[in-house]
Amino acid sequence: MEIVKEINTHKSKFHTLLELEDIRLEIAENKEEYEVAIVSQVTKNIIHFYFCMDGAAVFAFGPHYMRTIEKQRNYFFYNPDSNLPFELRLSPTTRIVALSITLESLHKLFSHDALPFLKPENVKSKFYDEREIPTQLLIVLNQLFTTHVSESVEKLYYHGKVLELLGLYFSDKKPDTESCPFLNDQETVRKIKHAKEYLLKHMETPPGLKELAKIAGLNEYQLKVGFKEIYGNTVFGYLLDHKLDHARVLLDSSRFQVNEVAYQIGYANPSHFIAAFKKKFGVTPKKYLMNLTRKV
Repeated sequence: MEIVKEINTHKSKFHTLLELEDIRLEIAENKEEYEVAIVSQVTKNIIHFYFCMDGAAVFAFGPHYMRTIEKQRNYFFYNPDSNLPFELRLSPTTRIVALSITLESLHKLFSHDALPFLKPENVKSKFYDEREIPTQLLIVLNQLFTTHVSESVEKLYYHGKVLELLGLYFSDKKPDTESCPFLNDQETVRKIKHAKEYLLKHMETPPGLKELAKIAGLNEYQLKVGFKEIYGNTVFGYLLDHKLDHARVLLDSSRFQVNEVAYQIGYANPSHFIAAFKKKFGVTPKKYLMNLTRKV
């Protein structure tokens, strides 16, 4: 089951991490100063995921149809009719993860309430999805580039990562309109999502709850109750989790010191960041960086 053709240059690598009968996991990184092309295909009856971590990539399906995947976006392809050849063009600095799994194997992971596209009546239907990569998923993807394990446990480690990726990908919390009267109104849901996006875009200097509610066009009570119902956390509890998850991604890159990360995510006092990071992850940022260095 081939996703990408392995190509290696002195600055670029396209590497298979796991290859089983029903699953394949690969990473690609273009360190060249020019675009690199990879011949590939969407294989019939195989589900394909492409996660773009950095840069951008173009899926060229012949001369007349192209689709670009941007930084921190992912594509999901499923075609039951035929193989679809394409050329994957990676721009400089692009990092991308490719995961494929058979429909049957993915179906077995969902013992209850199968996803709509997994149901028998939909097996012969094409399926396509595009999403933003959430921070929790981004952390796991980044580990594929930064974590090195011994050869004896590689298969076990990367198989676990595949299951973790799939679990996070399909675990989006959906609004429960039965329990929250505000969420019966789709316009309210849209406003709450807008509030979340605004909050994350301004996480270094976030607005207060009253100001955020005004920006979203809601009252404070609607925002607090609706936000908790959709995202399972308070407004600023959600923001703190996101900031710390983002801090972990920055540390994983090995490009920043602890104080730099603290300032980037909006902490004026690094000691407060250190305390919050340790409370969430059970280890200080400095110790976390040291552990990363040992793995390399």
